[in-house]
Amino acid sequence: MSISRRGRAALAVIAAAVMALGFTSVTSSAAPDSSARPPTVSKEYFGQADGKAVYRYTLANARGMRVRILSYGGIIQTLDVPDRHGHTANVVLGFPTLADYVAKNSPAAGGGTYFGALIGRYANRIAKGTFTLDGTTYHVPVNNNGNSLHGGTDGFNQRVWDVTEVPGKGTAGLRLTLVSPDGDQGYPGTLTATVEYTLDNQNRLSINYHATTDKPTVVNLTNHTYWNLDGESSGDIYGQKLMLNADRYTPTDSTQIPTGELAPVKGTPFDLRRPTAIGDHVADNDPQLLTGQGYDHNWVLNREDGTSLALAARASDPESGRVLTVLTTEPGIQFYSGNFLTGTLVGTGNKTYRQGYGFALETQHFPDSPNHANFPSTVLRPGQTYQQTTVFALSTD
Repeated sequence: MSISRRGRAALAVIAAAVMALGFTSVTSSAAPDSSARPPTVSKEYFGQADGKAVYRYTLANARGMRVRILSYGGIIQTLDVPDRHGHTANVVLGFPTLADYVAKNSPAAGGGTYFGALIGRYANRIAKGTFTLDGTTYHVPVNNNGNSLHGGTDGFNQRVWDVTEVPGKGTAGLRLTLVSPDGDQGYPGTLTATVEYTLDNQNRLSINYHATTDKPTVVNLTNHTYWNLDGESSGDIYGQKLMLNADRYTPTDSTQIPTGELAPVKGTPFDLRRPTAIGDHVADNDPQLLTGQGYDHNWVLNREDGTSLALAARASDPESGRVLTVLTTEPGIQFYSGNFLTGTLVGTGNKTYRQGYGFALETQHFPDSPNHANFPSTVLRPGQTYQQTTVFALSTD
């Protein structure tokens, strides 16, 4: 199966945007090698969930990057990439077995970490699990401080997706498809969601999201990978630096629901416009940080328009030299500093994950958008196509 014309067009846009920003190679000195073997895909049985077979797919390229993705939840289980010295480590948090994900990766199971998962129908929070669309009020499951979080008690992160391999010119990819029926978790309309993961030889993992509906609905999809650029078993991320391309953020109330204000970051701990160690201000005596026990907020990205792929974030680790650059077509990004990791979970490296052992960068529309007319709309209607792209580009300094 060849990659779709739409997919090729999206990849061309991604490549142009990434190259324009100067992130064209795995290391600062190496140039892309057009003669390198193209990335590959392999597949293995990983267990069963909800009576369905679950498979683990491995995308691997010629530069030592390897990404393992599960059909359960569309989860990025591991992502191995070299450091500045060529030493490879897994830089995302996750579990070693499917049973761990089923038991510990959702609020219904007493977890709620969402390690590596695709999130839907609605990423982030909806106040009191209630919204009104076209005069009809809908109620969705409440699972977080009296609000609905990440699609409710049975979100897309707990579903087994259909997966097909999508080879391309110089890329390897997977197309994941899920049909969410009308009324699923209280949301109106039958939603057909398609997510494509694509890996190239410049260590760029691209995620393209599409969705259609047969009734008016709301939708907000993202990926919830936790990063630790020094390696998932290396300890806390407070010495790693982060830049967010945002002049404003959305403050929240005591239950982490946006107040509706688009507040300037200048003069606050939320000013991350220059590379800043994550630990520099995470423990500041700021009401917003006290509510979330650290960073767990949405930033309003600086954008020239509402559709192009633009720089959202850049994270770096001084120890390993690894750099993560995030580009997206979305208007917002949720930065979460791993505040609620409590040392009760054991990861793929057989080490416990404690507070601050990973951070998430969730590209998204704003939390609770259906209840804020001044936020970019998340309404999807029949005949329309929800479409967004996010790129995770790995390199070294």
